[in-house]
Formats: sequence, structure tokens, C-alpha cells
Amino acid sequence: MKKLSTQQILALVKKDILLETRQQYTFYGVLLYVASTVFVVYLTNGQPEDQTWNALFWIVQLFVSVNAVAKSFLQDSKGRMLYYYTISGPVNFIIGKIIFNAMIMLVMSLLTLLIFTLLLGNPVIHFFQFVIISFIGGVGLGLVFTFLAAIAAKAQQQSALMAIMGFPIVIPQLLLLGKISSKVFSDALQGGWWQMVLLLISLDVLIVLLSIILFPFLWKD
Repeated sequence: MKKLSTQQILALVKKDILLETRQQYTFYGVLLYVASTVFVVYLTNGQPEDQTWNALFWIVQLFVSVNAVAKSFLQDSKGRMLYYYTISGPVNFIIGKIIFNAMIMLVMSLLTLLIFTLLLGNPVIHFFQFVIISFIGGVGLGLVFTFLAAIAAKAQQQSALMAIMGFPIVIPQLLLLGKISSKVFSDALQGGWWQMVLLLISLDVLIVLLSIILFPFLWKD
């Protein structure tokens, strides 16, 4: 098994960035999905209440991560994966995918927040804290679906497998995100808020470690 190489990881990330900038199907497709969803909510309900705004934000983030991240493995053919197998190690490959998808989710989280603010208003009182949570939560959802996409890419019925595995896993994460982010709509943050943020970060780190440990077994298949 090839050793961990920063140069290979950066090369893989650069490759994904170049492919995304050339094709841009995923980026504009997800951006259109976010804009159209938020616009329909605005036409039907106007500017919703705080908790409704918060729930809608994370629902949109969930489907953004599915559309933007889950295709990272599904679009690679067997021949291309065999080529990656000959030039890179499994750890380098999965870390490169994780970094690229985290970058994608950071951009999409920022764009989603901007569209929500423009069309549905901004009821958040502690805006800086909500930005932090949206970035951490978006990256966390991206990490989960990155690993699930790696598993689904090795099986048939890939889209169905992603849905079956993905949503039961992300439900606890969405509940935690909703609970943490709901606190920023009040005048004063409750005690223990930052501890919950650290818990959320630790979950993201755990997902990364599990991906690094388990992906080599998928890589051999």
C-alpha cells in the first residue's frame, strides 16, 4: 500500500477542481435547486418564523450535500478507478475526496445562506455563530455522504443504496444541528452551546477517521 503523500493528495484535489470548473454541471445544478426551492417557499409562505426558517435551511443543506457530494464517486468509471489504483494509495485518494467535497460544501453553505438571507430575511440574532454552525454542519453532511458514496460506488443500484444508507445516518446529525442552531435565534446563548459545537466537530473528525480506516478495504475490491 502506498504511503501518505501530501503531493498526491494535492494533485487529486486539483484534478477534482479542474473537472468541476470545466463541467460545472453540479455547481449550477445545485445552485438552481437552492434558488428555486427558496423562491417557492418565499412565494407560498413569505418570510417564515425563526424555527421554520432554521428547519428549512437544514433541509435544503441536506439535499445540497446529496446532489453536490454524493456524485463524487458515482461519476468515476471502473476504468478510471483502476487508473487511480495504480497511481495513488487509498488513504491519499479518500483524503483528496474529503478535502474537495469539504471545499464544495463550504461554498454551497455560504451561497445557501446568502440566498436565504436575500429571499427569506435574516432572523438570526447571533449571525457569526450561525455562520460557524452552517459551515461545520455543511462539511459534516458532506463527509457523511462522501463515505456513503464510496460504499455505494462498489454496488449496483447506487442511488437507491445512497438513500437507504444515508438518511438514517444523517437524521441524528440533523437533529443535533437543528438543536444547536436554534439557540442563535434567542437574545442570549445558553450555557454549554460551545460544548455542543465541539461535539459536532468531534463527530466530523470521527467520520474522517472511519473513512481513512475503512476505505482501504473497499479500495481492494
